[in-house]
Amino acid sequence: MSTVALTILEHFLTVVGVLLALFAFARLFSERRQPGNTFAWLLGIVLIPYVAVPLFLLFGGRKLRRLMKRKSRVLPAVAGVVACHSEATATPTAQTINSISTCPVIGCNELRLVATGEEAYAVLEQGIREAKHSIHITTFILGRDDTGRRLVRLLAERARAGVRVRLLLDAVGCLFSSRGFVDPIRHAGGEVAVFMPVLPFSSMRHSANLRNHRKLAIFDQHTAFLGGHNLAREYLGPTPLRKRWRDFGAVVSGPSATLLNDVFLADWSFATDQSMDQLRAEALPGAVRQEGDAEVQVVASGPDCAGDALYEGIISMVQEAERSIVIVTPYFIPDEVLFRSLIVKARAGCDVTLIVPEKSNHPVTDYARRHFVRELQSAGADVRLFGPGMMHSKAVIVDDRIGLLGSANLDLRSLFVNFEIGLFVYSRPEVLAMRSWAAGLLASSKPAPTRRRSLGFGQTVLEECCRLLAPLL
Repeated sequence: MSTVALTILEHFLTVVGVLLALFAFARLFSERRQPGNTFAWLLGIVLIPYVAVPLFLLFGGRKLRRLMKRKSRVLPAVAGVVACHSEATATPTAQTINSISTCPVIGCNELRLVATGEEAYAVLEQGIREAKHSIHITTFILGRDDTGRRLVRLLAERARAGVRVRLLLDAVGCLFSSRGFVDPIRHAGGEVAVFMPVLPFSSMRHSANLRNHRKLAIFDQHTAFLGGHNLAREYLGPTPLRKRWRDFGAVVSGPSATLLNDVFLADWSFATDQSMDQLRAEALPGAVRQEGDAEVQVVASGPDCAGDALYEGIISMVQEAERSIVIVTPYFIPDEVLFRSLIVKARAGCDVTLIVPEKSNHPVTDYARRHFVRELQSAGADVRLFGPGMMHSKAVIVDDRIGLLGSANLDLRSLFVNFEIGLFVYSRPEVLAMRSWAAGLLASSKPAPTRRRSLGFGQTVLEECCRLLAPLL
């Protein structure tokens, strides 16, 4: 190649690099980020633009305006669903969430907790078999195992029987199970869609970073199952499994299930281009009906939501706590505000209990959490390690008055990047049931050891590197 050609190529690459950097700068400053996060990306873009800019374009996006405009608004007003006006609606947490997501506290629901993988599978199978009109399921992982095959077969049977079956799979979590593995459902007349393909040319709606981590199953628009369970044998199955993970969820029937169904429809419309108006026209008469006394608040979070209702709801829960805070999560990598709020509460005499697995399925997150665990212990919090086995449950319980369950972990990815779903619980019997469940986890946990000596240079570097990498998991 001649000298002139090389000069032109170098000039072209320089111009392209500058334009990409300017684009990255514009996108970075348009998003609401923590100062430390913004500074880290800025430093990378300035010092190593040819590496940092592509990485930011792949993994840096959080709130995408074009995505929010294309995607149907999550949790609109559903006909027949009305807010309740009990004491729960006056709590700071309920008011905080309602001001962001405009989703009020909904009464007249029946809520039943699901604490084992066998019970979770039984709930799913019963719901699939008994559904008469529709089955809507979204999952982050569909396993190519005996549990996944059995559920695919059941869904195909119901589709063949005339029930409208829709299965929404995340493109990354279901990378190896979203094609031929679910063909029996397609061949039976059911519908399968993939959410957010990774490759930019495979769909107009693509992303390597934004993942749908919601786990929902809604039957006949009236009964919903949500929580942390993916559709794989590690999470659930018809028979006990020694190495099955400890997970947590709930079955809810009543008006709130109709709202959860609308969350699914918004995701489905976005993934398939099907008209949201047409999907909502399938609403069943009488689907919204009173079932019990549970008062709950449905909260969706993610790039399709204008604010961070789930995150700010958790912050509000922690800050309004007077006596106790119980947090159950498989991965604990909080942001600075949540972390400092917990420390302040622990130092003020509030009983702060954190339950995490002794060894999770992501060693990087175990290293990343060590700093936070040590600081919480120093402030007086009680940190417990669940084991043996993996604990994948997610819940927050405050003062035996408010509970939270759903799909979100207490880490940066769940709180600020993923599409997540949460259910805030305000009725006392259901919150006390959650507290009783957490007490059962404590019985299988041991106190986390306190650090007796300074960390070596290698351990310090390893922990800090893992903290930097953890948000990408």
